[in-house]
Amino acid sequence: MKIFCIGRNYSEHAKELNNEIPDAPVVFMKPPTALLKGKDFYIPDFSNDIHYECELVFRICKNGKHIVEEFVSKYIDAVTVGIDFTARDLQSEQKKKGLPWEIAKGFDNSAVIGDFTTIQNLENVNDIAFHMLKNQEMVQAGSSGQMINNINQMISYISKYFTLQQGDLLFTGTPAGVGKVSVGDKLEGFLEKEKKFEINIK
Repeated sequence: MKIFCIGRNYSEHAKELNNEIPDAPVVFMKPPTALLKGKDFYIPDFSNDIHYECELVFRICKNGKHIVEEFVSKYIDAVTVGIDFTARDLQSEQKKKGLPWEIAKGFDNSAVIGDFTTIQNLENVNDIAFHMLKNQEMVQAGSSGQMINNINQMISYISKYFTLQQGDLLFTGTPAGVGKVSVGDKLEGFLEKEKKFEINIK
């Protein structure tokens, strides 16, 4: 199982981090050990600035390579809401040095996923609303319709370079509103109006 992630896929989020809007999907990966489902998140001792990034997460249902955009729907079967936890301080240090920043993105338990909803239960894959509450206050809200690269474009692009396999996951980027988590925080993610995860920060 592979975890693909797309960075800078919402223009307002790129702006809030002073990043340029990319010409093509920005792809990075997390290892399987990053996956966290239904458990508390413990702030690691190597960072003082862990940020939440709420995202739509799609699940791959069949193997594929060089997938044409018009056939992407055959390769995804479910979607949920997740969190791409980021050690922002480590990421900034690595960027300043021109070094890769996997340690800031791929550490253990940095990829939260909620309960999945089958694609067939959604009216429009290109207009899926989602949001996240932090301590019962909305901090992020977005829609797949706001993404710079839609799901068809992302899957087609990734499959040029990597063989997609059943069970792989795709984190699709985060809207504006990311921020720091602290011990005692509670994060709740919603797909449309349905709660998909609840994470307590320890």
